[in-house]
Amino acid sequence: MSPKKPSCFGLDYDKNIQKMLPNYIQFHQAVIDLIQTYTPSPENWLDTGCGTGNLAACLLPLFPKTTFVLADPSSEMIAATKEKIKSKDVTFVFGGSQELEFEDDTFDVITAVLSHHYLSKEERQKAVANCFRMLKKNGIFVYFEHIRPFSEKGIEIALHRWYNYQIANGRTQEEVAQHLSRLGKEYFPITVADHLDLLKQTGFDCVEILWVSFIQGGFYAIK
Repeated sequence: MSPKKPSCFGLDYDKNIQKMLPNYIQFHQAVIDLIQTYTPSPENWLDTGCGTGNLAACLLPLFPKTTFVLADPSSEMIAATKEKIKSKDVTFVFGGSQELEFEDDTFDVITAVLSHHYLSKEERQKAVANCFRMLKKNGIFVYFEHIRPFSEKGIEIALHRWYNYQIANGRTQEEVAQHLSRLGKEYFPITVADHLDLLKQTGFDCVEILWVSFIQGGFYAIK
C-alpha cells in the first residue's frame, strides 16, 4: 500500500513559508515516507524545532500509536503549536535541541526541520550530539537544513535561483533581498559534506542524504 501523503498546509503562515521555501511540502512528505519505510510504528518521537507544528499535524493521523514530544526554543512557536495540535499523545517542551534533557535512549525517531542552521558551529555540534544521546539504539535522526554550495559561484547561482522562486511566488523585491541578506548573519548553512561528516563524527552508524533541492537538504542517520 502506498504511504499516505499529508494535506495540512491551509494556514496563512504555511502559505508564506511555501512562498519562501521551494518544495517545502516535500520536506514533510520525505520524512513521512522514510519513517513509514524504516520504522512504521515508532513508540516515541521527538520533533525538535517544531515551529508552529506543521510536521506534527501531518504525522499524528499517520502514526496513531506514537507518542510525540514537540520542542521549540520559541515560546511563541510553542503557543501557536498548542493552538494547532490538540492531542493527549503530545507533550510540549520549551527549548532547543542542544538544551533538551530527556534521558538517554528515549526516542525511536527525532526530527528537526530547518532549526539547526541558526546555531553556531559549536552549538550545532552540541545539538546533534544531544539528539544522538536521546535516540535509542537503531533510532533514526532525520533533519532538513539550508545547505551551503561548495563554491562562491555556486552560492551566487543558488541565491539567484532562490530570488527568482520567491519573486515568482508573489514576494516583493525588498522582501526577498532582506531574506537573502540573512545568509551568514542570522543563519549559517554548511555544505552537504560537512553535514555528513558531522553525523559520522557524532557516532551514527548509517549516514545518508535523503533529499536536496535549491539550497535545502535533508539527511538521515541511524544510531
